[in-house]
Amino acid sequence: MLSGRRLDLINPSPLDIEIEDIAHGLARVSRWNGQTLGDHPYSVAQHSLLVDAIVGVIERAWPARWRLAALLHDAPEYVVGDLISPFKAALGLDYREFEAALLAAIHLRFALPPALPAAVTAAIKRADRAAAFFEATRLAGFADAEAARFFYRPRRLAPAPLIAAGLLDPWPAGRAEAAFLDRFAALCGQTNR
Repeated sequence: MLSGRRLDLINPSPLDIEIEDIAHGLARVSRWNGQTLGDHPYSVAQHSLLVDAIVGVIERAWPARWRLAALLHDAPEYVVGDLISPFKAALGLDYREFEAALLAAIHLRFALPPALPAAVTAAIKRADRAAAFFEATRLAGFADAEAARFFYRPRRLAPAPLIAAGLLDPWPAGRAEAAFLDRFAALCGQTNR
């Protein structure tokens, strides 16, 4: 890692995880294998910000710690990349266990429980699927009906505020990294209150 940390992927330690490494890596990992519109790839860092924003709409009363969990939901991808769900399934359960162990270490590093409550996990997954729908239809060339078959057509969630915030416009990696770090800092500031 650029921080100088060496992360053991088989037995990850929270002590070897730095938010700067996560932000840097996620800002350079492309969603949709780079098959998106725009001058820049749509990054996992931006996707993470989008999921956090959607969670803020669907779970207005959530404390900052669960919003932080939403921001970090794809954090393992900073070292393993963004594999599409069908490929993860083809790799089998060992990959999912590997990814879960890495996410648990990340959670511990940032004072979250290694396993989130089921309701929190379900809400983050709902926001993740809504984000995938918006990304698919706005960035990856999917028709509305096609995206609805694969993902989730969000109910009572308009994309207009997300578009206005620029969350569905691919950003340069440096901007995505900085925005991710800023949001992390804001959530951690709220968490400590």
